[in-house]
Amino acid sequence: MHLLASINPLYTLSGLAVGVLVGLTGVGGGSLMTPLLVLLFGVHPTTAVGTDLLYAAATKTVGTAVHGYKRTVQWNIVARLAAGSVPTTIITLLILSRAKETAAVNAVITTALGWALLVTAVAILFRKAIVAFFQSRTDELSPRAATGFTILLGVILGVLVALTSVGAGALGMTVLLVLYPKMDVAKLVGSDIAHAVPLTLLAGIGHWMMGSVNWMLLVSLLTGSIPGIIVGSLLAARTPDGILRPVLAGTLALVGGKLLT
Repeated sequence: MHLLASINPLYTLSGLAVGVLVGLTGVGGGSLMTPLLVLLFGVHPTTAVGTDLLYAAATKTVGTAVHGYKRTVQWNIVARLAAGSVPTTIITLLILSRAKETAAVNAVITTALGWALLVTAVAILFRKAIVAFFQSRTDELSPRAATGFTILLGVILGVLVALTSVGAGALGMTVLLVLYPKMDVAKLVGSDIAHAVPLTLLAGIGHWMMGSVNWMLLVSLLTGSIPGIIVGSLLAARTPDGILRPVLAGTLALVGGKLLT
């Protein structure tokens, strides 16, 4: 009862809105929720990132279960991504935990978040063009090279996600589509979501140990986001992708620019 009484309706409404958008677009909640918490609600950047990481781990666990049931997870790709992301996530968290100047850490996270949002906006808006451009040059990519680049992608995502909670969704999927042009898209989506679970959970636990997770905030967000994702997923087939993607990309670009100014 105490936990339910502590739920903040504004955070729940925000979780609902973000959940609907995630269900509609497939873009990870980190690129939406973290800047919302920082800019609109004034949540400290490290707390926003830490709370959002556990929020993402919880929601994407459900998505992984669904994809696993449908057999649309390529566990070898998940393992390659994790081989790169797990070590760099741990290293990034250790660096953050030893940083003594809160203001400096705050500035690094805010700047990294701003750039991550701008890159995510580009990846969302121009995904088809980016993938088409690189796929024509990677058709002959050897399995060994694809494995190496997948591990490298994991390395980059590990740093980005630990710092900003952004990157595992739109950025990861764009690169995977380039590296595995002949693989069914649903399997790449399932693999990307499955990899996000241990990545965000590990990073979230690290932030929790540093004291940068607000549990009441987390519960409030999940209360709204879980039904929101269900509603968004049901509406996705009826909503024109050509309208959603530019609006979402434009929003992320504006927010990213705001964080960098």
